[in-house]
Amino acid sequence: MVMATTVELAPERTDSRLTDLRLQVRSFLEAERAAGTFTPRCDSWMAAPDPAFTRKLAQLGWVGMTIPKAYGGHGRTPLERFAVSEELLAAGAPVAAHWIADRQMAPSIVRNGTEEQKRRYLPAIARGECFISIGMSEPDSGSDLASVRTRARQVEGGWELTGTKVWTTGAHFAHALVLLARTDPGEGIRHAGLSQFLVDLPHSRITVRPILTIDGQHHFNEVVFDEAVVPASSLLGERGRGWQQVTAELAHERSGPERLMSTVPLGEAWVTRARNNGADPVVRREIGRVTAAAWSLRQMSAAVASALAEGRSPDVEAALVKDLGSQFEQEVVQAVRRSSSLEAAIDPEFARLLMDGVLHSPVFTLRGGTNEILRSVVARGLGAR
Repeated sequence: MVMATTVELAPERTDSRLTDLRLQVRSFLEAERAAGTFTPRCDSWMAAPDPAFTRKLAQLGWVGMTIPKAYGGHGRTPLERFAVSEELLAAGAPVAAHWIADRQMAPSIVRNGTEEQKRRYLPAIARGECFISIGMSEPDSGSDLASVRTRARQVEGGWELTGTKVWTTGAHFAHALVLLARTDPGEGIRHAGLSQFLVDLPHSRITVRPILTIDGQHHFNEVVFDEAVVPASSLLGERGRGWQQVTAELAHERSGPERLMSTVPLGEAWVTRARNNGADPVVRREIGRVTAAAWSLRQMSAAVASALAEGRSPDVEAALVKDLGSQFEQEVVQAVRRSSSLEAAIDPEFARLLMDGVLHSPVFTLRGGTNEILRSVVARGLGAR
């Protein structure tokens, strides 16, 4: 980062495969950008869906990397996926279409899905043809997932779903949605009685309404389930174990390089301007401070990827990465604003990236769980050790 592409992960010093893979991705992205296929953006993993670009990546084997070969994937390691993800994020490439499906839902389906679900969804994810959104957050609930009010009632031949989800990223172009709903009474335990469902979209009894962000863009949605009946085969994993399954998924969602690299394209442009314009000592110190923080966070994120590769579920560590990483992303934007002169506005590319960063930064510490929730996860987890 300011930045990430200038340094290598410790394992890459002895594993030439990771270095070669990183260079392949970098070369591909340079050619695509030169051809005008994409324009770098901040927050590209959430705000820049491009199904055609996703299919290009899939043809090169860079989507569904950790999905087993038996299910159409490539059987590669989380560290290999980490290297590819870093390069895509550093370039600000348009990867939002497949990001959620590839990052956390594919591993969840591998771990919890039936054989039918694995064979139906996993090969399509790896081909870049199946995009999945997540129905977790609800109105008036914030990050308190235990307060889920959406209900799944067992009916003849399947389940009837009733309730509302909000801030559902990508539901307007997704082929399926993974829903967290209450199937059973919690009997005094707030986290009990929850289950997950793989729901195909579109559905006649499911309405997807746009929620526009401050920049007028459409990434989020409100999704209303109006007694929507889905097949019994839609249940993902074990009935009543939705909370445990979601917790395992969040280790993937919260720990990846996207939790600290959303603003790297802006940071790279900042460094380039400073280099070309002869930055003063104050700006150089700011760049050094940000780079040092980026390196430390990157090592933390890589450590979680290594834990996932070993089959562990580092939910506490992932929460810590997300908490610190999202604050760091906001700090990058503020550092650039503090140290950039008014003349920077003359550079349209730099001004565009700065505007991207400023408008998107408020959500960094909200999505994936607010920082307050994450700190409670870390506190409880450390207290139990």
